[in-house]
Amino acid sequence: MMPIRIETDQLDRIDHRILRILSADGRISIADLARQVGLSKSPAQVRVRKLQEHGYVLGYRAMLNPAKLGLDHVAFAEVKLTDTTEKALSAFNAAVMKVPEIEECHMIAGSFDYLIKVRTADIQSYRQVLGEVISALPHVGATSTHVSMQAVKESGL
Repeated sequence: MMPIRIETDQLDRIDHRILRILSADGRISIADLARQVGLSKSPAQVRVRKLQEHGYVLGYRAMLNPAKLGLDHVAFAEVKLTDTTEKALSAFNAAVMKVPEIEECHMIAGSFDYLIKVRTADIQSYRQVLGEVISALPHVGATSTHVSMQAVKESGL
């Protein structure tokens, strides 16, 4: 059976290989990428462009070293809201986007509403961000913190 091409919004094994390689090295040259997936340069370039156009590749960015930047303290905060209407959720989501210390924010199905990953210099900085920023976000009723002792695996897709 022949795989359906990306034009129908489905990927074949070469597209998947391209995505895996790009996720590991977004700065790889088209020539090196083509060689690794067994294509010539032009077809590889066309596939990458189509993957971008169809939203499979959202962008490229540098991975920074948090320890070198003095940001090696990571905490996860469970956040319970006082109101979970769409309007309240939207207000909370918009406010979270403005907090640089919040690295990730996930809406959770469970005993709390959101799980946020916060990166700061140290526990004192985290305590300040929690008390003055996170607790003051719209509709925050309660928080609970889990401090990361070691990142065993951190990677994007």
